[in-house]
Amino acid sequence: MTPSKVSVNLGPVQETLLIPLLGRAIQTQKANGLIRDEKAVQIVESLDYDFSKWRKSKSLTGATLRTRMFDQDVQAFLAQYPTGTVVEIGCGLNTRFERLDNDQAHWFDLDLPDTLALRRQFFQDEPRRKMIAASVLETDWMATVAATGGPWCFVSEAVIIYLDAAQARQAITQIAEHFPSAWFLTDTTSQKMVDSQSTHDAMRHLPQASWFRWACDDPREIERWGNLRLVQSRTFFDAGAELMQQVPWQTRFFVRWTPWLIRSKVQGYRLNRFVIESAD
Repeated sequence: MTPSKVSVNLGPVQETLLIPLLGRAIQTQKANGLIRDEKAVQIVESLDYDFSKWRKSKSLTGATLRTRMFDQDVQAFLAQYPTGTVVEIGCGLNTRFERLDNDQAHWFDLDLPDTLALRRQFFQDEPRRKMIAASVLETDWMATVAATGGPWCFVSEAVIIYLDAAQARQAITQIAEHFPSAWFLTDTTSQKMVDSQSTHDAMRHLPQASWFRWACDDPREIERWGNLRLVQSRTFFDAGAELMQQVPWQTRFFVRWTPWLIRSKVQGYRLNRFVIESAD
């Protein structure tokens, strides 16, 4: 008897979590894919959802490359603070704990209740890894995270960009006020990218309510919000040879030989690492 599929009941923004999930599953099934994530393959095969609209999307490779680049930053944090705490903001169905756990760190997966209801079909709490049903705009969850004593690394991979500008600022400054010395990882998108989602090969298949909203042309602007210091800002051009050799050859060709065609578009999307400094 074939087991029944798991239904998907997500809000419009939450539905976007299925894009990187599919990207990781597809890359896992390639001989020289960008990532090894058998859990993602299992979840895609288990969900009652029509993924066909995205299967030929070139953006799936970019989503997985983004995940690997964020993985590098989290690995750098864990190398420096092996017993620290990682907080996945808007964790979705990500498997970063499964990929990077060092058997010492504490881990929190934070997301909205509908997303966590789906997540709990495939993941469960563990002694060092807990799920928290909450919005990043709330603050009640912070006491649970603070109780670990830090240091902390907050990861917002394609999450805060879906908030409007005022909410994005609120979410980031709240974390900065409560967690001195923490690392804060987030992506930023240019106004041009925000305005062109109707032609994006993945986002155009979703209603406008699912699109990201926060435009930030220069991540250094965030430093002016308070005690945040930008220590690294990368684009996909900065992925490095180890990762780039695993992307499709067509992508490597364009990056190497026609950067003038795509540089402005790629540079509008940045992966940033901030350090939260003490307010003293």
